[in-house]
Amino acid sequence: MNICCLDLEGVLVPEIWIALAEASGIPALTRTTRDEPDYGKLMAWRMDILGEHGLSLTDIQEVISTMEPLPGSREFLDRLREKSQVIIISDTFEEFAQPLMRKLGWPTIFCNALDIDGDGMLAGVHMRCANSKLATVRGLHAIGFETIAAGDSYNDIAMIRASKAGFLFRTTDTIKAGNPDLPAYETYEELLAAFEDELGRTVRTSG
Repeated sequence: MNICCLDLEGVLVPEIWIALAEASGIPALTRTTRDEPDYGKLMAWRMDILGEHGLSLTDIQEVISTMEPLPGSREFLDRLREKSQVIIISDTFEEFAQPLMRKLGWPTIFCNALDIDGDGMLAGVHMRCANSKLATVRGLHAIGFETIAAGDSYNDIAMIRASKAGFLFRTTDTIKAGNPDLPAYETYEELLAAFEDELGRTVRTSG
């Protein structure tokens, strides 16, 4: 029994923080998990910048409400969901994800939550668990599922390697160079074919 696990930002939707950087004119916010492997360090740094510039959750949500899924991502996700159960496993937050999930047809997403102070400012984060992507696929394995995973950033590598198969998608040259054994794809057609091939391999093996 298989579950396909996908990262969100950079795979199905644009990077939220890059969109916020462009909308706010704060270039420092373009730093993402493609650049910084330590997610806790990255989020602390982001919250400091938001506080310095007085950007509230409402300001961020207004930017997110204007975002659209990456071209072709909805069709890719719909076709993959015809073949297998799919879970999006993301380090983003419930407060950010909802409008994007609506545009993607309400797929299942496992993500985190924010701590918001009385002024509507980001005051902290509530992570579901440590190493949430890796912990999630291990939890799925513990209840009898096999996982096939794809992502684009440093924080996706562990869940990809823990899965029976996994792929990089539209990642950086640095990440590809550091993981030369992982197949890397640039189009949804290639990625869908890779998932379908692995799903078909399971059927052939079990048969």
